Amino acid sequence: MSQTATVQGYVQVETEHGIGTITFFHPASNSLPGKILAELAQTIEKAGSDEAIKVIVLKSAGDRAFCAGASFDELISIADLDEGKRFFSGFASVINAMRKCPKFIIGRVQGKTVGGGVGLASAVDLCFATKHASIKLSELAIGIGPFVVGPAVERKVGTSGMTSLAIDATSWKTAQWAKEKGLFADVFETVENLDAAVETLAYKLSNSNPEAMKELKKTFWKGTEDWDKLLAERAALSGELVLSTFTREAITAFKKERSGK
Repeated sequence: MSQTATVQGYVQVETEHGIGTITFFHPASNSLPGKILAELAQTIEKAGSDEAIKVIVLKSAGDRAFCAGASFDELISIADLDEGKRFFSGFASVINAMRKCPKFIIGRVQGKTVGGGVGLASAVDLCFATKHASIKLSELAIGIGPFVVGPAVERKVGTSGMTSLAIDATSWKTAQWAKEKGLFADVFETVENLDAAVETLAYKLSNSNPEAMKELKKTFWKGTEDWDKLLAERAALSGELVLSTFTREAITAFKKERSGK
């Protein structure tokens, strides 16, 4: 891995036996700056049209956090409404890319996930996790809200689960809670067990009828046809809220706390 990729992060795809494994990485606990979001959306779209790929696995690198959500460095640097909408549209693009992808996407969540990361886990078609994969929607704690990822999360955990996650923005929900609510299909004791389950299912799907899977996916996502417009509107709302004094002060305080300064 190059030094640039180590510092700036990356998105890569590997294809083997009809399985396309998309991996994203960022040194800040696999957070999601705009560059990574754009690459992730493009990679998912390309994998969806690649005839060599029958099923997709979405994962992050490393053995700790799955995803820390939005990049605080980018959030605090947003200067106007257009910039704000553009940043949050990155999350919308990834969710819509997964929604429209004609192939099943299996999520592999090895550790804690926050905010936009919960959105990624919700937008895959089936998600496996370890017992360490606690989740949290922390957006309200910094003065915004999980508006862009909200439809995907609510689709999986229901209105009650979404309400609990969005309002109690500073508390972690366990992986078991996420399984009971339907976000995770199964929870495993170790990463090794997780990877074995993901590999087994992906291999089975790679040998299944592509047309049948494509049509099944359409039925699973029925009712989300308005998400291009809906998520764009949510991105604009988030982009406006992130400019507030409350949000800027909250992000600054959180960064200081995290860095110990």
